[in-house]
Amino acid sequence: MLKQYLEVGEIVTTHGVIGEVKIYPWVDDPAVFRRFKQLFWDGAGIKPVKVLGVKLTGNMPVVRLEGTDTVEAGRRLVGKLLYADRKSIPLAKGRHFVQDIIGCQVFDDVTGQCYGKVTDVTHPANCDIYTVATPEGNQVFFPAVEEFMGSVDVEAGKITVKPIEGMFTDAD
Repeated sequence: MLKQYLEVGEIVTTHGVIGEVKIYPWVDDPAVFRRFKQLFWDGAGIKPVKVLGVKLTGNMPVVRLEGTDTVEAGRRLVGKLLYADRKSIPLAKGRHFVQDIIGCQVFDDVTGQCYGKVTDVTHPANCDIYTVATPEGNQVFFPAVEEFMGSVDVEAGKITVKPIEGMFTDAD
């Protein structure tokens, strides 16, 4: 089952004197923070906090949260994670949340062989790189590009891939 509340960022510092906080965003586009009317302090959606305002400074959102109206109150929030309801985050067709990709089993699109499980997703350049932990205990870095991807079914926890020869066997 997919998580309803997703981690969207970490509070890294204060901004100004009225309690605004700067967030290191864990989303593709920090402007998505402008859509949020409320965020959550927990991954269960039990502790909501109202979003009073959002502005962008570079690629980081500066957010004013209800109940945080001084710099001292903002400082107490540094290091805390914020969560959003997945329904409040637009997602283009064919795109998936990283948190849904992690944990998926990776199978060969043709043979059905299981190559392992996705343990991390990074974006060092122009494509995502999946870290796949193999059953033998190795790590393989798999480029999630159209040429190598088969299908992604996050609800089933399954990704099919079309690797080139040696992509998974030379992991030793």
